[in-house]
Amino acid sequence: MKIAIIGAGFAGLSSAKVLKQFGHDVQVFEKAADVGGVWSASRRYPGLRTQNNKDTYFLSDFPMPASYPEWPSGQQIQEYLASYARHFDLDPLVHLETEVLSAEPVGNSGWTLTVRNVRSGQTTEHSAEHLVVANGIFSEPFIPPYEGAQEFRAAGGRLCATSDFNNLEEARGKHVLVVGYGKSSCDVAAAVGEVAASNIVVARELLWKMPRKIMNVLNFKYLMLTRLGEGLFKYIEPKGFEKFLHGLGKALRNNMVSSLQSVATKQLKLKQLGLVPPGSFERIARSTVSLATDELYQQVKEGRTEIARECEITRLLERNGRPAAQLSDGRTVDADLVICGTGFRQTVPFFSDKLQKQLTDERGNFLLYHQIHPMYVQRLSFCGYNSSFFSPLSAEIAALWIATLLMGELKLPPK
Repeated sequence: MKIAIIGAGFAGLSSAKVLKQFGHDVQVFEKAADVGGVWSASRRYPGLRTQNNKDTYFLSDFPMPASYPEWPSGQQIQEYLASYARHFDLDPLVHLETEVLSAEPVGNSGWTLTVRNVRSGQTTEHSAEHLVVANGIFSEPFIPPYEGAQEFRAAGGRLCATSDFNNLEEARGKHVLVVGYGKSSCDVAAAVGEVAASNIVVARELLWKMPRKIMNVLNFKYLMLTRLGEGLFKYIEPKGFEKFLHGLGKALRNNMVSSLQSVATKQLKLKQLGLVPPGSFERIARSTVSLATDELYQQVKEGRTEIARECEITRLLERNGRPAAQLSDGRTVDADLVICGTGFRQTVPFFSDKLQKQLTDERGNFLLYHQIHPMYVQRLSFCGYNSSFFSPLSAEIAALWIATLLMGELKLPPK
């Protein structure tokens, strides 16, 4: 079967490798100049490294190099994926610098893709019997629509997402605001704090962070990435020991969570810095465990970086001929550069509005069986559209699921 895959990150490359092994004719389309997805050189911000330890962030038949550190850098992950593509002879299948402008279903027989070469601007059409969307849930950054943004830019200010901030020299000697308190915001702020004239993290809400090494000795994975560690945080339907921890053993569970909170608070010196987040430490358990960027807290202690908590940018503006920002705490501060780590839009820009409506609910969430298969559109699959701490493993499983579906070996539920 002729299969088109859009995206060449973990999801796209693992899909290409698996579907190729199953005998399909595979073509991969990637807008960037290199494979890697969020790890591409064009999307890497300074200071980027993994949340995961290297032994939880690799594809099953291609281990991470032994020479890599415990938490590899963004460049190392991109090099790993490039090596994966070479090892499994995927390079001839991947069309780099090729943006998919549109993907249109052709009845029930397949798809027509209109693609554009990023360098030349030339457009061509490709046909496929099945389409795999692997552009991921982190493909289009969201930048808040700040009032006064045009005036701010006219004064020489730059407003961008963390994924578009690729050169640390742009911050040297500048007044910088970093918006958000997630991983990318904290990583970027720590890098910027080394070179900027001033550096303010504008955090609407502080989040609990886990030190990478507890008391600078014990790797967090031995506490959090275990059955016991996961059992501390209630799932939809607790079973077995997890059920005990949230029932008869709740006091034990609460003491364990409280101990983790105390360790994080003490080790990161959150009380001294005025950075204790609201609520319980159990709020750390989302789709990932948010790891601390240790350098950032050291910069706050030394006065090189400020974290403005419970604060937002209310307006961007020009002040005395220079770019500036108004904050919700009443201040107006110089702001040559505003970098937003404010999340992503879950969108498929190459689908028509009509097709998008068939794929999503009224809130814009994708309606996908197992986060892979759309119920109302044929010859289409998604890979990498679930949120998981173990995204390479999830992508690989999804690729195998798609291959099995195309073999006719899976029974889908009724629509």
